[in-house]
Amino acid sequence: MDKPAVVLTQPFDGQSASVGNGMMVALVVKSKDMVDRVYQKAIALGAKDEGPNGPRGEQFYAGYFRDLDGNKLNVFCMG
Repeated sequence: MDKPAVVLTQPFDGQSASVGNGMMVALVVKSKDMVDRVYQKAIALGAKDEGPNGPRGEQFYAGYFRDLDGNKLNVFCMG
């Protein structure tokens, strides 16, 4: 997780890939606290919730949101 990566998958919602659906930028941070801070700041600045910050399985902690242009972003940490 310390190197840039590109991952290709089907859109999570099962709909066709399009602008704002099927593309996501994921930002790795070092702690759950930082995930919480980035996610809350994004929401406070007008981002739309796409999955609240919290655990996703045992080793993945993340928050999902859409920016004001509709781009989907994820902020996460491992461990």
